[in-house]
Amino acid sequence: MVATPSSTHAVQSASENAPVLVVEGVSRAFGSLAAVTDVDLTVHPHEVVCLLGPSGCGKTTLLRIAAGLESLHRGRVAIDGQTVAGEGRHAVPPERRSVGLVFQDSALFPHLSVADNVAFGLTERSGRRRHERVRALLEQLRIGQYEDSFPHTLSGGQQQRVALARALAPAPRLMLLDEPFSSLDARLRNQIRDDTLHLLKDSGTGTLMVTHDPEEALFMADRIALMRDGRIVQVGTPMELYCQPRDPFVVTFFGDVNEFFGEVRGGTVETPVGHVDATGMADGTSVRVMIRPEAVNVTVQGEPDGRHDRSHVVMSKLLGASSLVHLCAHDAAGGESHLHARMPGVFLPARNQPVDIRLDPSQAFVFPLDEQQAGGASSAQADGSPLRAQGWN
Repeated sequence: MVATPSSTHAVQSASENAPVLVVEGVSRAFGSLAAVTDVDLTVHPHEVVCLLGPSGCGKTTLLRIAAGLESLHRGRVAIDGQTVAGEGRHAVPPERRSVGLVFQDSALFPHLSVADNVAFGLTERSGRRRHERVRALLEQLRIGQYEDSFPHTLSGGQQQRVALARALAPAPRLMLLDEPFSSLDARLRNQIRDDTLHLLKDSGTGTLMVTHDPEEALFMADRIALMRDGRIVQVGTPMELYCQPRDPFVVTFFGDVNEFFGEVRGGTVETPVGHVDATGMADGTSVRVMIRPEAVNVTVQGEPDGRHDRSHVVMSKLLGASSLVHLCAHDAAGGESHLHARMPGVFLPARNQPVDIRLDPSQAFVFPLDEQQAGGASSAQADGSPLRAQGWN
């Protein structure tokens, strides 16, 4: 069959949109420890996917399997449509996988200049083209003035920029980044990851990045794969994971929460700060309610007084771009609950300041309790109140 121009365009479009990395059913154990269990994941061109999770969850092991630095026990890994690792077959070595690698330690060659470090993998280009490529990358990363310098004369941030340029120089189909910014101070880290994101997007390469920092994942990623105990708990856009979490672990990993326990009645759960929607859950279901601090809106009411029979401020703390307000909330039955609110800018009401508390339902989440959790919640509610705060996580 001869392809028509329109069908040729369709084939090219499909090829351009095809995943550059496919991980299917991958598992890896170290003795009795299951490091990665039955993981599926894809990365497309122009896409940054972040593997996010606590230490020991398996994210670095999964990245090393994709790189060819670690073997798998089950499953398959394909890069740019070619199977590079699978059960019962020889794995393609790392140097033949068209991947760029950047680790926390920049691992530059100390005896080579910056320019020579970046040019190290450009063996197939002529001298002039090699130099043009090196210069372009160094300028994009704002370290062009250091091309003749040696690694030991550079700061940690400058060394990491050189490592990134070296990894990108051969134009790999896939970039693999293992916590590349974690050793840098906060201000420098923000600047370098911003430059890195722009460079990755301009290059068009697909990127898989490991991080334990939720804020970094939200900033860098087009999609986030949140891992726990060797498995992916949820994959989605930053908006999906933050605003549509499928598991309590997802909620807590992205920040502190106010947590309560209660029962569904009439499709809602009563909390000290208002009703939370529980559509789809049967009446009487024991549930866990998780409310982000930014969902708690505080309005000052009158002047501070010594009364404690209405909702009031316990203390206020300025955190820079936002303020954290500790509150004592009073429900309709007279019960008290301690919770936190995060307000934008400088908002520092005085101790004992009476307040009105309103809830943004988009940042309140309800999950059914398992039997063990339900037993603990029942003990916490032995005083007969419909809902009690279970502490600050």
